[in-house]
Amino acid sequence: MARTIAALRQTVSGWKRQGFTVGFVPTMGALHEGHLALVREAGQRADRVIASVFVNPTQFAAHEDLGSYPRQEARDAELLAGAGCALMYAPAVEEMYPADATTTISVGAPAEALEGAARPHMFGGVALVVAKLLNQVQPDVAVFGEKDYQQLIVIKRLVRDLDIPVEIVGSPTIRDGHGLALSSRNAYLSEDQLEVARRLNGVLAEAGARVATGAALPAVEAEAREALLHAGFSHVDYVAVRRADDLTEFEGGSVDAPARVLAAAWVGKTRLIDNLPV
Repeated sequence: MARTIAALRQTVSGWKRQGFTVGFVPTMGALHEGHLALVREAGQRADRVIASVFVNPTQFAAHEDLGSYPRQEARDAELLAGAGCALMYAPAVEEMYPADATTTISVGAPAEALEGAARPHMFGGVALVVAKLLNQVQPDVAVFGEKDYQQLIVIKRLVRDLDIPVEIVGSPTIRDGHGLALSSRNAYLSEDQLEVARRLNGVLAEAGARVATGAALPAVEAEAREALLHAGFSHVDYVAVRRADDLTEFEGGSVDAPARVLAAAWVGKTRLIDNLPV
């Protein structure tokens, strides 16, 4: 395990001197099979894999769950080792964000709608920590899950715009036997709430099927929103069908390119996101 940038870079430098390629999987810990699938994917693309475990404070608003976000570092270390991760990087907040740090990052258009509208503080924090992690690790490839699809698009734009020499790979969402996307926040859900949460995937699949038959997007989005509320979700932040490559809206209310249907909805105090290709 590495706790400091210096220790991390010493290990990476040693690997690169031996000619090894480096894969990287950033996480906030509380690992599950979805994270481990990313580690295994990175292992297929690189000789050595590093996973970071860091609950990033800059992407949480004051009213969100930074303090209660699940943390299980010892178990995370065991899971990562079992998945083939060669090094766990677990820096302290002070290591990542020195007290006199002032730099921020604004990604712009890809971060402004959907999650960016619902959580306007988040993508600035995501962009900053990912830029720092990529600079610290200096991997050849970094793997991110498609469950956080907008985050994946934002990071691809960040890497392109800042000329960061890393390949960004999106890995398909891992789901439970009921179709619920695996998430660390699923641990917050009671059994009754899990039953509701497992309906999200079905609503999105139905919306995607309607889009594929040529149904008008405003109607599909409105119907899906109502379906989620009827299914027991307490509030819906958004349901949207967007272009898959950059998440911009379709003109004219119909799909003429690869698309993604995305949603964010609440079960009690727990906010869930998911998406499916159309």
